[in-house]
Amino acid sequence: QSSARITISEGCCPERITTITGSTDAVFRAVSMIAFKLEEDLGAGSDGPAAGRAPVTLRLVIPASQCGSLIGKAGAKIREIRESTGAQVQVAGDLLPNSTERAVTVSGVPDTIIQCVRQICAVILESPPKGATIPYHPGLSLGTILLSANQVRRPQHPW
Repeated sequence: QSSARITISEGCCPERITTITGSTDAVFRAVSMIAFKLEEDLGAGSDGPAAGRAPVTLRLVIPASQCGSLIGKAGAKIREIRESTGAQVQVAGDLLPNSTERAVTVSGVPDTIIQCVRQICAVILESPPKGATIPYHPGLSLGTILLSANQVRRPQHPW
């Protein structure tokens, strides 16, 4: 219905990547439909409209080289996006495992998320990524399980 191409990464881990490609309008229609569907699913267990609208959270995956433009000088750009949309926006400080990308978490009701994603896209379209991007692939990180001599050992933790 959105005219966008939507793919969801394979895997049985808790995280999967949804990639939306197409014209800007098609991408925003798809994001809008997804945000409203997530809100609907979150509200399915509530007691109707009196229960209030649960916030929807999306994690965007953005090349780290573009995050500086998104944050802006002294945080001015991200503050402007937060204030103009009403969405909560958080740019992760660390790279996602085995990649050169960072997570940008956007939370709010669907209307605010859609406006926020529009503004984030406008910023990253104006500042293309620098250098090669190593994409994030969700799954077990290399540090989670150590494989040795056909054995699976869990690392020992100090706690």
